[in-house]
Amino acid sequence: MPLVTESYTSQRQRWPTSGRHILAQHDERSVVVYQAYAPRIGRFAAEHRFFGGDFKLTRMSWIKPNFLWMMYRCGWATKADQETVLAVRLRREAFESVLARAVHSKHVPEVYGTPEDWKAEMARSDVRLQWDPDHSPTGAPLERRAIQLGLQGETLRRYAKEWLLDIEDITPFVQEQREHLTKDRLDQLLIPRETVFWPADEATVKRLGLAMPPEGAQDGRARTPGSP
Repeated sequence: MPLVTESYTSQRQRWPTSGRHILAQHDERSVVVYQAYAPRIGRFAAEHRFFGGDFKLTRMSWIKPNFLWMMYRCGWATKADQETVLAVRLRREAFESVLARAVHSKHVPEVYGTPEDWKAEMARSDVRLQWDPDHSPTGAPLERRAIQLGLQGETLRRYAKEWLLDIEDITPFVQEQREHLTKDRLDQLLIPRETVFWPADEATVKRLGLAMPPEGAQDGRARTPGSP
């Protein structure tokens, strides 16, 4: 199931410019997330269609549904031990369940109440949540926030094999598009086509603090009137 791509300049026009949003390539069955690894780990995963070999189930593993956020973190596949970029297609219901169990990595009083309550939630969950500034292709920080999710324990074990629909090594694509950046050709830059992902569970929407996307940026799923 290859990625669908579209020019960066055309997508930028319809994306929200601020607020917390989950930008992703998704459909009714799946959601694509990205990871970057050392070649020995990434190539094993792409070849076998699951995470194994030198992949460590004992360590937290972070996934990012936003392609440009991944490119910022891995330097467009130039940083050490991040030279192999993977597009991981997950079952949509699995991604929804990860979002529902995610606990912020920092205390958010309006969500958890006291620090003690937050720590108790942290102890019960094996999914961590962080909102960070999204970035342009050149690495400039934006007002829009991008999500990343840290997986460990049972959730990571299920992610590594059970929840997977496909794993694609997109390193050649990343390297090809990086050339447009180095030669200042943003008008030719292609990236995976992404729209705003909206969780089916309104409690998850509230917990994550998602902002309502502008017209044309969302995926068309039904929303409860008055939702954020």
